[in-house]
Amino acid sequence: MTVKETKLKGCFIIEPKIFEDKRGYFLESYNQKTFNKLIGTNINFVQDNESFSSKGVLRGLHYQTGAHAQAKLVRVLKGKVLDVAVDLRKESQTFGQYTAVELSEENRKQLFVPRGFAHGFIVLEDDTVFLYKCDNYYDKTSESGIIFNDKALNINWNFPEGKMIVSEKDKNLTTFENLFK
Repeated sequence: MTVKETKLKGCFIIEPKIFEDKRGYFLESYNQKTFNKLIGTNINFVQDNESFSSKGVLRGLHYQTGAHAQAKLVRVLKGKVLDVAVDLRKESQTFGQYTAVELSEENRKQLFVPRGFAHGFIVLEDDTVFLYKCDNYYDKTSESGIIFNDKALNINWNFPEGKMIVSEKDKNLTTFENLFK
């Protein structure tokens, strides 16, 4: 497994070691001891979530607040997405910046999104299956988010906005600026 930190401190791209032969492939997608050593912190995942989506579905930008904040390790089991993490940590040098990583069944990359970040993705292929490992339990009263097309963040989703499929809930999220008023 190789780990590369993105431009956002604490946010990592993880690439597993893949063993392929004529039968197919094998990879270790997660090993807590190795993972914690490579990212330099102790993370204990307690909940897995899975989503199935069509091409053009945009989910996000979501995060949990307070005691229910979540770190996530995300990957694509089938299909392809552009995955986005936004740094919401006021004390961070990269506050308000984002990173975008293509995750797919072909590249088998994962993205570790630490607590204090918003997260979202746009689905680039039909029938995409996305897996989230979370280090804290979901709490509906602590959920929050930022509108995907926020002008201050200026995220390049590499997908035509007019063709995006966005839930009503996600269309009505607040702006980045309004989070900190």
